[in-house]
Amino acid sequence: MCVNEKFPMHLLVSMTLLLMVSIFVTSVARSQADKNEEEDWFVEDPDAIYDAINEGELTFLDKPPEIQVHHHHNTIIVLKSSIETGWVKLLQCHDNLDIFPRLQIVYNKDKIHDLRITQQKNIGEARVEGHTVQLTDVNSNARLCVEAESRALIAQKDGTFVLQNGPFMRKFLDGYFPMRVSIDIKLPANLSFITIEPGEQKGFKVIKGKQSLHLDAWFEGRLVTRIRFKRVPQNNSQ
Repeated sequence: MCVNEKFPMHLLVSMTLLLMVSIFVTSVARSQADKNEEEDWFVEDPDAIYDAINEGELTFLDKPPEIQVHHHHNTIIVLKSSIETGWVKLLQCHDNLDIFPRLQIVYNKDKIHDLRITQQKNIGEARVEGHTVQLTDVNSNARLCVEAESRALIAQKDGTFVLQNGPFMRKFLDGYFPMRVSIDIKLPANLSFITIEPGEQKGFKVIKGKQSLHLDAWFEGRLVTRIRFKRVPQNNSQ
């Protein structure tokens, strides 16, 4: 079944939509088969993961849709200790969630801890159960924010580090709905940005700061980003 993005949102209420998946996490309402497949991605080669997910299934939008769409925002704080441990701080918000009587956001249990809800709006109930967030009575203009620690920074054999995000998606059967993903990354002094895949283009903005990076994407399909960093030698002399 294919649904045109211009359909009124109230017609989408009864649809089982696959929402989104976050970096280091899997944040989705989906089938058990999808869940098993996505968990396997975390143990595969990052380059193979990126190619398999984005090939032929991603379209960036030249301009935002006329209607409000789900906005998934992550703030990722990389600490100096993240280079050794791989753990980063995650602040995540979901705005304009799709209307559902019940919704589950599932994180990879081996890559998340200290998961907690920090804000909720227009949601009947939101609670953390293990590595999941359970939502009931998700209404129009719903908002959910969480915080957690996530093992997201992956050391590479060449000495660089990769922060991989996604796949992000809103899916119904074989079709995808538009969505927005924005990511703010704060870096310690001992890491610097090298490159990002996919590259900046219409519908995908990349803003580089001295120790920060901002991404803003409007798209349909599955989006995975891979951001590569290098270690910066520290001058300890006074």
